[in-house]
Amino acid sequence: MRSPHPTSVQIPKVLTIAGSDSGGGAGLQADLKVITALGGFGMSVITAITAQNTLGVTRIQDVDLDVVEAQMDAVLLDIGADIVKIGMLASPEIVRTVAQSLRRHGIKRIVLDPVLRATSGASLGGDDTAQAMIAELFPMATLITPNMDEAALLLGHDITGANDFQLAAQELLEMGPQAVLIKGGHLDATHTQITDFLLWKTLEDGLEVIQSKAFKHDRVDTLNTHGTGCSLASAIATYLADGHDLSHAVAKAIAYVEAGLEAGRFLSIGEGPGPLWHMHDFYPTAMPGEPKS
Repeated sequence: MRSPHPTSVQIPKVLTIAGSDSGGGAGLQADLKVITALGGFGMSVITAITAQNTLGVTRIQDVDLDVVEAQMDAVLLDIGADIVKIGMLASPEIVRTVAQSLRRHGIKRIVLDPVLRATSGASLGGDDTAQAMIAELFPMATLITPNMDEAALLLGHDITGANDFQLAAQELLEMGPQAVLIKGGHLDATHTQITDFLLWKTLEDGLEVIQSKAFKHDRVDTLNTHGTGCSLASAIATYLADGHDLSHAVAKAIAYVEAGLEAGRFLSIGEGPGPLWHMHDFYPTAMPGEPKS
């Protein structure tokens, strides 16, 4: 096998393990856009094929387990990955297949976005899938990034608002991940400020210390929010792979997604809620009637 040239340039290598979104706004299509926009090299393992657009999900076809495993082997045996981002895993069997492959390849850094329900309400994995994630992937995860609804499903009780985030994050942290980010964007639109809450473990003088940080930011006034969760998790993973510490990576990822929401406010893509604009740093958009900058 040909060895890399000793002076070759290395860029962050980010593997996304997720479902395919035929509409291009979420899933691994969004992941790859984010990773590329932030200067990483994106690779993919497709776990499911969805027929979806801005109006919702109409069909889901899981990928055969041996094909999921083969994709992971092909990427990790040759290219490798500085970090793995995990999105939609639609069955307990796929969860276990992915976890076994990650252990076999010795992957140490994992950002898990526990995608269990689409924004449209379509189920992308039931309670058995959630329990498999908790058992198989939570103990391996560097960070998990549930939204309010996903956190409630994982915990088995309601989360009514930002005041519940710290306790919910503590409960999730006790399930095994090194860090938890609960996203507050699913609060109803009457809340003009969003709070995302990060809780993580660190070692200080050999002792485990729990730290936390709340990220408060104004809600962007837009209907084009499709793919925000996938995009945030992928941005965090890319920033971590590029050497940022966890808190800084989360802050930068939130800022990236906010800028994408702002840039995509006036995009007309589909009849329903469209995607944010992932390439805002390269191809600015403009309000109707305004010239692009």
